Amino acid sequence: MAAPRWLVVGLGNPGPEYAATRHNAGFGVVDLLAERLGGRFRAHRGRAAVLEGRVGPLPGVPVVLAKPTCFMNLSGGPVAALRDYFRVPTERLVVVHDDLDLPFAAVRLKRGGGAGGHNGLRSVTQSLGTPDYLRVRVGIGRPPGRQDPADFVLRPFTAAERRDVPLLLDRAADAVEALLGQGLEAAQNTFHTDPG
Repeated sequence: MAAPRWLVVGLGNPGPEYAATRHNAGFGVVDLLAERLGGRFRAHRGRAAVLEGRVGPLPGVPVVLAKPTCFMNLSGGPVAALRDYFRVPTERLVVVHDDLDLPFAAVRLKRGGGAGGHNGLRSVTQSLGTPDYLRVRVGIGRPPGRQDPADFVLRPFTAAERRDVPLLLDRAADAVEALLGQGLEAAQNTFHTDPG
């Protein structure tokens, strides 16, 4: 029997001015997974760019990688449309997103939960009608001093952080592959220890 297909959606904002910002960590992870597949995203009518392929060790797990082409706070519509179009049940939907509540470079996985002030997650939960989808949380750290979190997430990583961003994205992409191939608990056991 063929392995069931998954939908992995990275959250971010479209456009070059947002490409290097903390809020686009989800896009960065999905871009890296696409690179590993050797494929290219194509426009989809559901206001998203998509790529179909297989991730992980051979024979691989069938997956649709996606990036909504609307702004972060409107991500829910495209995510729900893709879920319905590709007939992927919510339990095989993975949303990859930046997370202020995790220290920079930490990666965490979970199913369900609140939005924690993240407008992309709020939109996704609202559009799906449930919070019970899988999340791969990419730690971006807290804003320094009294900086507004909304301003902080739209700023690029610092020079010191930028050196480690490729490692962070790599670790998060590995976490997605482990989640799809081994399940949530096994992936949590591997990735809930911070890199030393």
